[in-house]
Amino acid sequence: MADTCNCGAQLADNALFCHKCGRPQRDLPEVDSTGSMPVMKIEPVYPAVNFSNGLAMRIALLMAVGGTAVFFLPMLNWMAAGFFAALLYRKRTGYLLSTEAGVRLGWITGVLMFAIVLLMLTIWYVTVQQSGGFDGLPPDVKAALGTRFQQSMKAFENVWTVVRMLMLSFVSITLFSMAGGVLGARLSRREP
Repeated sequence: MADTCNCGAQLADNALFCHKCGRPQRDLPEVDSTGSMPVMKIEPVYPAVNFSNGLAMRIALLMAVGGTAVFFLPMLNWMAAGFFAALLYRKRTGYLLSTEAGVRLGWITGVLMFAIVLLMLTIWYVTVQQSGGFDGLPPDVKAALGTRFQQSMKAFENVWTVVRMLMLSFVSITLFSMAGGVLGARLSRREP
């Protein structure tokens, strides 16, 4: 800060204005028409919703397990898992979720749900193969499972069919969970 003003007057330490000419010596916020100083809005900074956020991971895992448990409602369970993950995260933290945070939380939930489904399918497939495959099953079990099951078992013989099915499952589960996360984030932003 300068010791003298442009008019030549000697200034006191940390002077806001020149005592001689009244010239401001540093930038000040403008005063509005009511004569009060403007209020600065400070936006809160929330922790990122990602795989390093422990609470987000626990909530996503809980909802992924719950969504997988109601597997008989495909697509609806995926969307509901993302939706309730966003609502539960809002309730536990008190943080407002942006649309982007809702998408991320839904995606994390979908990834975890896909991993659970993949693990269950792998265990089931290995168990069936260890018992001799579909042909090793007892005749009454084969009859109970029906021809549709036999056709779906044949699909597991082709590696590319399995890869396509897994890719389609991953995309479907994560997209529906992301959509649920967005809906949950939007609903959680409403004031009670």
